[in-house]
Amino acid sequence: MSTRVILADDEMHILRAAEFKLKRSGFDVTCVEDGQAAWEKIQEGLPDILITDYHMPRMDGLELCRKVRQTPETADLPIVMLTAKGFDLSGEDETADLNIAAVLAKPFSPRGLVLCIQEVIETGKYVPRVATF
Repeated sequence: MSTRVILADDEMHILRAAEFKLKRSGFDVTCVEDGQAAWEKIQEGLPDILITDYHMPRMDGLELCRKVRQTPETADLPIVMLTAKGFDLSGEDETADLNIAAVLAKPFSPRGLVLCIQEVIETGKYVPRVATF
């Protein structure tokens, strides 16, 4: 059975590129354009992992993460947060408090996203690798 992913991002080009790569890698992907729609999809059926952008309309990524963590049925859902390049969450404390497994800066590599999801599903966290030459 394939890994079920909810992917939430309001930038259509990022959403479609990530969706394409994830589906080609065997993931069952549901795409939504904001945090409220992501929450509604989670309520319809618990995914294996949530990938969410930070800045979105109706409900931003942090609010979505808070809602997920405060709900007993979803409290353990693995989450990966996407952020704009150069944007920093207000410190590691916030990602630790919300148990966010990984934070990926945009633009990110679709292949890197696949590797991140696989590692988070297997280990519960993601440790970015630095290329060595």
